[in-house]
Amino acid sequence: MNASLTKTQLAISWVCRIVAAVILLQTLFFKFTGAPESVYIFSRVGIEPWGRYATGTVELIASVMLLTPRLAWLGGLIAIAVMGGAVGVHLTVLGIVVQNDGGLLFGLALAVFICSAVTVYLHRRDIPHQCHSRCQTQKT
Repeated sequence: MNASLTKTQLAISWVCRIVAAVILLQTLFFKFTGAPESVYIFSRVGIEPWGRYATGTVELIASVMLLTPRLAWLGGLIAIAVMGGAVGVHLTVLGIVVQNDGGLLFGLALAVFICSAVTVYLHRRDIPHQCHSRCQTQKT
């Protein structure tokens, strides 16, 4: 975890990571048990049941990474990708309101997306990168 975060940034990071992980984890029950809402959504998208299981598995992995300090940036990137897909599907296939939920699922997807984006931004210096010879030349 990046030691250069201030106490405020660290607190914001933990709040965002916990909020995103809790939302992702609580939806796993519905995906993995075949709840009618989940089956409806993934059927409309044309990826039922394998898409539901795959999405749930990726969301579980992202949640664990979000709660692991040194992997928070990676969990955030994965969650952004999955929630970007969810938001896109809502806007193009499902609509914002799904089965009279008042837009709850869409709102939760946006919340996870935003919290994950904040997490990635705060932990951007933790993202490993490889420096090639160009970097060595600049240092001298």
